[in-house]
Amino acid sequence: MTSKLRNIAIIAHVDHGKTTLVDQLLRQAGQFRDNQHVAERVMDSNDLERERGITILAKVTSVMWEDTRINIVDTPGHADFGGEVERILSMVDGVVVLVDAAEGPLPQTKFVSGKALQLGLKPIVVINKVDRPDARPDEVHEAVFDLFAALEATDEQLDFPVLYASGRDGWAATSMDAERKDMKPLFDLICDFVPAPKVDATAPFSMLVTLIENNPYLGRLVTGRIMSGSAKTNQNVKGLDLEGNLVENARVTKILAFRGIERVPLDEASAGDIVSVAGMTETTVANTVCDPSVMVALPAQPIDPPTISMSFSVNDGPFAGKEGTKVTSRMIRDRLFKEAETNVAMKVKDGMTSETFEVFGRGELQMSVLIETMRREGFELMIGRPRVLYKTEEATGERLEPIEEVVIDVDQEYSGTVVQKMALRKGEMMSMQPSGAGKVKMTFIAPTRGLIGYHGEFLTDTRGTGIINRLFHGYAPFKGNIDGRRTGVLIAMSTGQATAYDLWNLEERGVIMVLPGTDVYEGMIVGEHNRDNDLPVNVLKGKKLTNVRASGSDEMVKLIPPRILTLEQAITYIADDELVEVTPKSIRLRKRILDPNERKRAEKMAEAG
Repeated sequence: MTSKLRNIAIIAHVDHGKTTLVDQLLRQAGQFRDNQHVAERVMDSNDLERERGITILAKVTSVMWEDTRINIVDTPGHADFGGEVERILSMVDGVVVLVDAAEGPLPQTKFVSGKALQLGLKPIVVINKVDRPDARPDEVHEAVFDLFAALEATDEQLDFPVLYASGRDGWAATSMDAERKDMKPLFDLICDFVPAPKVDATAPFSMLVTLIENNPYLGRLVTGRIMSGSAKTNQNVKGLDLEGNLVENARVTKILAFRGIERVPLDEASAGDIVSVAGMTETTVANTVCDPSVMVALPAQPIDPPTISMSFSVNDGPFAGKEGTKVTSRMIRDRLFKEAETNVAMKVKDGMTSETFEVFGRGELQMSVLIETMRREGFELMIGRPRVLYKTEEATGERLEPIEEVVIDVDQEYSGTVVQKMALRKGEMMSMQPSGAGKVKMTFIAPTRGLIGYHGEFLTDTRGTGIINRLFHGYAPFKGNIDGRRTGVLIAMSTGQATAYDLWNLEERGVIMVLPGTDVYEGMIVGEHNRDNDLPVNVLKGKKLTNVRASGSDEMVKLIPPRILTLEQAITYIADDELVEVTPKSIRLRKRILDPNERKRAEKMAEAG
């Protein structure tokens, strides 16, 4: 049975066409009926994935090609969701490394390929989007070889097969001159090149849990590859942790196999197949589900530690409870701990008070996806500024901070500005080389705390044309102080609706961040001040009307369009004494202490102490 089975993962950077390629594989393997309406990027099933065009959750699908079943794991392409990726590689026997024919291998490709090569997996390289006008497939082929060599690949791994493809048009070819017809060359290569699963069908049942989710009907579903034996419905099993300690005894209530984009119930699943099992309540990722006779847990990949933390708290603002349905600390706590169960790259702790919780994760994008998901579920929250997590060197007592590798691709004219801004953020340039079409590719090593909030500034500096990619590099000695935001904010003095006339009068003081007619309250941030101090302002006065008409004085007020921050921008914009208020309909910025007199008192105490 296992000789007719292949398990592969697809590795690619964000936006290199991975999900589109999987669409074509499903279509050409006959997984959809001719008259079946299928959404584009069918594997991106989550609303946020569709809106942002990124894969957030790892997913499994499978296709039949001739007489071979191919299980395909679609992995996230962003480093913030790398916690999913590291474990998935233990389920597969080969990887397809998908690279853009113009951009070449980028940080996320490097991150996941490094993990795959360490596990001894042999890669198939697919150079995608070769029909782009700026495609340079031969140079990209060389760049991939150099990358694998730098990642200490073996000679066997370096002898990788290459295909040239256009996922959008649905073809792959063995060379640039070969016939461009369909995906058959890729299917054939997977069947011939990727080995069948190395498993023991005669030993007792064991499976390493790599993905976990909560199903409203079946309860906790654990997904993984069966490493030995076979699983049957109603079979008694147990869960073991990494050390081999018992987590729980349970019974298999349902076995689901991946068939196309559907999940099909099975009575029995055999070694080598990737399945989901229901019936466990405590077993989690990196645990082993096995027959009661098994005593030794399966080895699991360690998960990289979180690098940032953020505080989540109950909304205590004047408008609390007006828009959301889930506003209590108990509801927020239950939701966060439930998230930490299924998302192992995230950890949650109770905060200093009963209404505050500390959430630890990989990056701002991962956090903002969680916050956005919660606000859509009806939650109201207060979010603090992200803080990096320091470590202490045990031998010397030296403070260490997380460092990231930053790869920046910009037009040559903006390179000077980028180098200057990265230097202010304690970034060290490692390399700088032309990347064609008047662009420059630069690599920096920079502290994580210096990069918080830089993305928006970077897009402004490069007029939206630059590409910035970050990857966790490791820990290094503390780099010294980095200046935070260099401007103060405009703070509303009272509660009511902001008027266009008052906002117009404030334009010379700074950048407005609210629309006319927005409900504001005392202590809420309505704009950015031109100077470095905070300024309380009145946005509610309105124009004083008289019965005297003067020519020209009653013309319509023309406002400069306000800067409305997205959730990610708001999180990284705020200072330490500010919060982001998130509700299902609004994102507001506010001071942590709303009352101006109390705020002054707190500032004086901070200066004195």
